[in-house]
Amino acid sequence: MQIIGHRGARGEAPENTLGGFQYLHDLGIRAVEFDVRQLKDDTLVVMHDDNFLRTTSIDFDLYNCTIDDLRNYNQAAIWMDWQPQVTPTLEQSLNVLSEFSHLEVEVKAVNDLAAAERLIQSLHHALTGFEHNAVITSFDLKIHQALQQSNSPFKRGLLIEDESQEHAIEQALSFGCSRIGWMNQLATDAMIQATQAAGLKVSVWTVNDVERAKHLQACGIDGLITDFPTMMLQQLDLG
Repeated sequence: MQIIGHRGARGEAPENTLGGFQYLHDLGIRAVEFDVRQLKDDTLVVMHDDNFLRTTSIDFDLYNCTIDDLRNYNQAAIWMDWQPQVTPTLEQSLNVLSEFSHLEVEVKAVNDLAAAERLIQSLHHALTGFEHNAVITSFDLKIHQALQQSNSPFKRGLLIEDESQEHAIEQALSFGCSRIGWMNQLATDAMIQATQAAGLKVSVWTVNDVERAKHLQACGIDGLITDFPTMMLQQLDLG
């Protein structure tokens, strides 16, 4: 089982930032999950929300920005001991993550299939050289449709946060996915076993309880996505 840092190391460092990714690297972890969105100037950036309010305390819509506007928003605003962190581009992030063996690249939802196709085309170009390391994941079925239509060379993962249960497995297989990312509350032993029986790998998010992590490890999941990678490193026997 891999420990996968959630948005870098969200509970220990500013999420989805170059500093956060470097922090995770310095822990010795080489697996990470992060979020990708596309700006109106087509730049791919790493940010979970579509508004800066939660992470920077400034209420402004990300999709009204160009790359030059990003410097105005400090993603470490709520972290007293951190230097300012600008929202990174995907290209900048990949430079920090070049030694990582596993990248779960979550593409956030888009408005229509045309936007999905445009984003996936840009993403394929940006991830060149990471074909063996990256898994493109999304909740958005438009993203999966665009991946399928493009004959994507990247592994794909369907993210599940609703009660679709076995239907999710059928859906993942129909889109050519190799993995399902289950929300922790839905990752019952039975669903994990059913996912594995279908030949799909399993990631579970977001797991911040050590006893739960140990149980999931015993279930044989592939990736444990956590906000607190240091704690998981200290408490789990990964030998």
